Amino acid sequence: MERKMSSLVQALAECHAACNHCFNSCLEEKDVHMMTNCIKQDKECAEVCIMASSLVASNSGLTKEILHLCISACEMCANECKKHHYDHCQECAKACSECAEACRAYA
Repeated sequence: MERKMSSLVQALAECHAACNHCFNSCLEEKDVHMMTNCIKQDKECAEVCIMASSLVASNSGLTKEILHLCISACEMCANECKKHHYDHCQECAKACSECAEACRAYA
């Protein structure tokens, strides 16, 4: 169980980092207006992942609920990022998809 939790916390941290990187990179794109949905999804997903990581690590009674929320946030972010050709968006989509799978496996 410890190994499974460690893998989940790592996936959450990687997703959090990828979302933050994508968020900041989107702000530097030429047409930032076109990236607003991506930026919003990045921010929301990063926030949910960091909260989920904290609750999972503390063995919270809210773990299942936050993981289901995290799956939704990760899937929404991945779907939005897949729409954009930028490397940072594609990397974020991959990290979000992997994180959603890790959450499913743990929940």
